[in-house]
Amino acid sequence: MSKHTAHAHADGHAHAHDHHPDAFDWDVVGPVLEQEAELSRPQYEAAARWIAGLPTAPRVRKVLDLGCGPGVISCLLAEVFPEAEILAVDGTPALLERTGARAERYGVGERIRTLHAELPQDLGKLGEADLIWVGNTLHHIGDQRGGLAGFAGLLRPGGTLALLEGGLATRYLPRDIGFGRPGLETRLDVLAADRFDDMRAGLPGTIRETEDWSALFTAVGLEPQGTRSFLLDLPAPLPAAALDRAVTDFARRREAFADRLTAEDTAALDRLLDPADPAGLRLRPDVFTLSARTAHLARQAPGPPADGGREPHHPDGGQDPGGCLGTA
Repeated sequence: MSKHTAHAHADGHAHAHDHHPDAFDWDVVGPVLEQEAELSRPQYEAAARWIAGLPTAPRVRKVLDLGCGPGVISCLLAEVFPEAEILAVDGTPALLERTGARAERYGVGERIRTLHAELPQDLGKLGEADLIWVGNTLHHIGDQRGGLAGFAGLLRPGGTLALLEGGLATRYLPRDIGFGRPGLETRLDVLAADRFDDMRAGLPGTIRETEDWSALFTAVGLEPQGTRSFLLDLPAPLPAAALDRAVTDFARRREAFADRLTAEDTAALDRLLDPADPAGLRLRPDVFTLSARTAHLARQAPGPPADGGREPHHPDGGQDPGGCLGTA
């Protein structure tokens, strides 16, 4: 698992869908990934607090954040689980440096350690954990079932695996933007899906699986604990940071799909990216951000009580603050 690219998921985790890792200036890409993760933080905070409030939640003393990116989620997990040590794991040293620096800035440097590792081959370096957070990382492992089995082997009795995969693609614009053929973002999603399939097909040892995560959890000996999606809903007009993210996202797709775009869609994207065009992203009043991220939970079977049968530890009083859709 090494996720290097100018394309990233909303958690700030870089992905190797389009480019070779050596092509990036991480002093430039790193801050972009960090900003994107900060914008989407409400989704991940809602997911983390849902986990913390489950009736079956263990006392979390050790967390593995696999594919930690620039460390936004690692610091969030340190906040939600205040007794835990966080091991932030990634295949990009420059992102691990950002994680360490962020942890120091936020006063949790003593509780967050970083580890350079490639998954699944380096699983043996990680040690056991009460919570394993796998954010948009598993799909970079060719054998996803094998990857889950490896994660399951690291869970302590009663421990939780949080797999963040899927959701809904981010939307920024209405279906008809006033020029070009309507439905531009839908067509970009199709191109992204094709690129994703190509990426999966090229992974070492890739195996096609039906992505029924509950069934796969069961197959590797874990107990499914439920699935929920968490919403990021930023209406127009967007704040500056969110608008910057929209522009960056469209620019990345314009570059990544240049050889697959129709002439009409290329022209539409060029207008959207023109800062002087009144119908471009920078000046139009209707740009918004709407997306959903999905968390799939499983746990390791609990062992015999070590504390005389006390109830599990619940940092948030056992409540479900996120609901079925946690909003920003």
